[in-house]
Amino acid sequence: MPIDRHILLLPGGLRAGSVNETVLRTAAAVALVTEGVATTYYTGLAELPHYNPDLDTDPLPEPVAALRAAVGAVDALLICTPEYAGTLPGAFKNLLDWTVGGTEIAEKPAAWINAAGTGRGLGAEAALGTVLRHAGASVVEAACVRVPLARADVGPDGLVADPLVRDRIGEALLRLAASA
Repeated sequence: MPIDRHILLLPGGLRAGSVNETVLRTAAAVALVTEGVATTYYTGLAELPHYNPDLDTDPLPEPVAALRAAVGAVDALLICTPEYAGTLPGAFKNLLDWTVGGTEIAEKPAAWINAAGTGRGLGAEAALGTVLRHAGASVVEAACVRVPLARADVGPDGLVADPLVRDRIGEALLRLAASA
C-alpha cells in the first residue's frame, strides 16, 4: 500500500545555496520520484518577527500564521539546519519558539538530516531534539540521519550528486512518511 504523506521541509539557516538548503532541495527532488511522498519547502524563515509572547495572540502576525498553517497542513517535518556556536541558529530557534504557542506541531512526526562534517553539528542535533520534544513534536529517531556533505558533492543542478547520499535522504523521507 503506498504511503500518502506530505512533508514540510524546514531549512534552519538563512544562507542561500547552503549545504543544508541543498540537502532539502535534494529531498524534494527525491520525493518527486518516490511514490506516496510529497514535500513543501518552507521559505518564510527570514520574515518571522522575533518571538514575543505578547504577539502570540489572535490575530497572529501574518508570517507566524503562515508558519503555523504550513505546519498544520502537513503530516511530518524534515529539518536540515546548520550549527552556529554549538547550537541552533537564532533564526531557526525563533521559528521553533513560534510553534510552541500553537497546537499544529503537537504529536507531529519530525526528523532531521545533519549535513555537517564528521564530528560537527552534534550541538544543533541535541538542541533540536530538546526543542522539538518540548514543543510536542514526535521525533522519529529512525529518520534522523547524518550525511556529511562537501561542496564537491553538489552537482551542477545544485542537488546532491552522490547516489549513496541521495539514497540515504530517500530512506529518511520514507521512514518519516511511514511514521506519520
